[in-house]
Amino acid sequence: MTADEIAAFIARFEACELPRAEWTHHAHLLAAVWYVSRHPYAEALATVRRRIRAHNEAVGTPNSDTEGYHETLTRLYMRGVAAELARQGDAPVDRLRHAVVNSPMGDRAWPLRFYSREVLFSVGARRDWVEPDLAPPPTL
Repeated sequence: MTADEIAAFIARFEACELPRAEWTHHAHLLAAVWYVSRHPYAEALATVRRRIRAHNEAVGTPNSDTEGYHETLTRLYMRGVAAELARQGDAPVDRLRHAVVNSPMGDRAWPLRFYSREVLFSVGARRDWVEPDLAPPPTL
């Protein structure tokens, strides 16, 4: 994706006009890259939380104890993206997206390096941050 394509994608995401089928794992990573590269981490995390929940509601996905927004996954990926962007330095957003998507985070199973399935997919982990039970998370 070019920088212009990324900006257009994010504009659609922010307007809650992104079809459910386009809200893929790599799309989540792209959103994380976009916000982490433009805002302090705490602001980026708050924005991503709000925008994912709004997107889910717009496409009919409930944010509940069994589907929709997942706090632990969101924070884990945001931490991972922030760490990767710190390694990448001041690169354009299209290069940052490429670096993140082609990192271990590009694999949907990446969180299982840190969490057992039981812990990661618990209601508690969906509702709030739960510390990993297998390995330390990426550091900010």
